[in-house]
Amino acid sequence: MTRTVIESNSKTAIMGFDEPFCVIGERINPTGRKILNAELEAGDFSRVQADALAQVAAGATVLDINSGAVFSNKMAEDPRYADNNFVEPDLMRQLVEKVQEVTDCPLCIDSSVPGALEAGLEAANGRPLLNSVTGEEERLEIVLPLVKKYNVPVVAISNDDTGISEDPDVRFAVAKKIVERAADFGIPAHDIVVDPLVMPIGAMGTAGLQVFTLVRRLRDELGVNTTCGASNISFGLPNRHGINNAFLPMAMGAGMTSAIMNPIALPVGPKKLAEKKAEVAAAGIVLPEGLDDEAFCKMFGLGSTKALAGKEMEAIRAANFLTNNDEGGANWINFNRLPEAAGEGGRGRRGGGRRRRA
Repeated sequence: MTRTVIESNSKTAIMGFDEPFCVIGERINPTGRKILNAELEAGDFSRVQADALAQVAAGATVLDINSGAVFSNKMAEDPRYADNNFVEPDLMRQLVEKVQEVTDCPLCIDSSVPGALEAGLEAANGRPLLNSVTGEEERLEIVLPLVKKYNVPVVAISNDDTGISEDPDVRFAVAKKIVERAADFGIPAHDIVVDPLVMPIGAMGTAGLQVFTLVRRLRDELGVNTTCGASNISFGLPNRHGINNAFLPMAMGAGMTSAIMNPIALPVGPKKLAEKKAEVAAAGIVLPEGLDDEAFCKMFGLGSTKALAGKEMEAIRAANFLTNNDEGGANWINFNRLPEAAGEGGRGRRGGGRRRRA
């Protein structure tokens, strides 16, 4: 059986067809996160470390570290900061070091900048996953030597110089090309983790079926492990968690062995909390004295004020059990014995003193 081994100093994550699904936590990424981006520009890594710990607590087995920040303020002072080839190598090194200060979870080094990839590989303990190589000739010639030099596995994304094809056969051909080129460098297929590229189901009705078919072919014909950006499938649609929760077990059933995803149900923010409290007050509901925000959230099904495991993690754990990758269901049982760890919003007990005013 194909096994892709990712390691830190003391922990090992294994991707394989007969292994539990590998969850790669995506939160340490400044792209689209303005607050995190600003903090990184100011040299503040506290949120990075908090995100690392929260994702591991929620069930991530690997942490993706992405250094794609844009330092606009520094750019105004020094034009070199307009170049990610200047910004990312040092930032990646710092990110890896800061994360390793608080957790020994295996890492995934993620950047489009070759210098950042190597900086991350140099700073990372153990055997990280490298993210990523594509079928583009220039990228193959730059990244595959790094993979060989550091003896690490790599994510292979199924697009090339022609872009991302909507034809799954073309995407399979690109993946096959990458596997074959890697072999030329002495890199075995078990160290290639193919991302077949998940299209948004809202834009392409066959997107899910395409991925399931591709994953089966990649497993059966190339013998490689697979990953994806799981949330891509639900992009632009309402109730994205509902779609993700269905997609992940179906992809696992087709043979997908990992996903880059957010394992956390994000906490209820102050704005949403205030809005719900105003709604409750307007309805004339009198709450028990001393009711704290966490108990309030549980009472009204809002979720939690804490960063807990999301519903996607529940779906993955159930699918691991159903595919016999959770022997005796021990992980599933433990997950459900600890409601807060399971990220259940919890309805709380509606007792004592709750009434409507006349």
